[in-house]
Amino acid sequence: MKALLSRQPGGPESLVLEDIPEPVPGRGEVRIAVRAVGVNFPDLLIIQDLYQIKPPRPFAPGGELSGVVETLGEGVTNVKVGDRVLVSPVRSAMAEKAVANAKHCWKIPDSMPFEEAAALLLTYGTSQHALKDRAKLRAGETLLVLGAAGGVGLAAVELGKAMGARVIAAASSAEKLALAREHGADDGVQYPSGSLDKTAARSLTDRFKAVCGPDGAHVIYDAIGGDYSEAALRAIAWAGRHLVVGFTAGIPKLPLNLPLLKGCEIVGVFWGEFTSRYPKVHAANVAELMALYLDGKIKPAVTERFPLSRGGEAIGRLGSRSARGKIVVTMD
Repeated sequence: MKALLSRQPGGPESLVLEDIPEPVPGRGEVRIAVRAVGVNFPDLLIIQDLYQIKPPRPFAPGGELSGVVETLGEGVTNVKVGDRVLVSPVRSAMAEKAVANAKHCWKIPDSMPFEEAAALLLTYGTSQHALKDRAKLRAGETLLVLGAAGGVGLAAVELGKAMGARVIAAASSAEKLALAREHGADDGVQYPSGSLDKTAARSLTDRFKAVCGPDGAHVIYDAIGGDYSEAALRAIAWAGRHLVVGFTAGIPKLPLNLPLLKGCEIVGVFWGEFTSRYPKVHAANVAELMALYLDGKIKPAVTERFPLSRGGEAIGRLGSRSARGKIVVTMD
């Protein structure tokens, strides 16, 4: 079978497509015939050894996939051969076949395309955990989403609307804001790309305040970090919650007098660790996401598709911050 491998630390160009033996599932595992793989920012970090998890090489990037159960390991009872499933978390997904823990396999309805299934769980799971479990977002509150046109950002927009919030999208281009509005955002703020000096940061804060209203943003969903984090935090409401989700623009340094003056919380969001520590809550959340999908309240925005041979190019799109929605790698 073919797999896209990382044999040494490097960027997307360092990945190589090779023929390797088919993996064999162990006890409690299944082998999946992969149909589609969701591409996420951690894929870019992990191949450079910049992620908190550093798997032994060689490995294939990819942390979520969809496909068909092909072989069962000993003791597997929750799925059967032939089931259509999405799987997350998983290792080495960018391959024609992959082995996964059966506990991480979730059956998908026949009406769900494999590409949408591969784009669902990591982004919507992260955003659902952030808004529901960590921020406890309430109907009628104002939610400000930074990076609103990315995978997790669009998921946060849709879920925020489904939870009854007023959603303000923030993104770096008019095209990205238009996409966020298509997915339910009530209003938007376009911010400049690149680093912000003090004047530009203050101006951005003023625009956030103007759009969010006199109370400010009750919840800030921050998937980009960098200079944008402080600009947004200065526009937070009293007792607001600033969700730390990701750092595509770099890890910010925040003045801690702001949480004091705003009476607000800075809240970390680590979905992967949450799924391991609280599997029953995670299972209930997945069931809720499936219900929202079937009701038409959420729908992954798959905007680009790449074959396995061009998987490195797909990952590179995230590094350039030019991607909109969700990118997937598909098998022939």
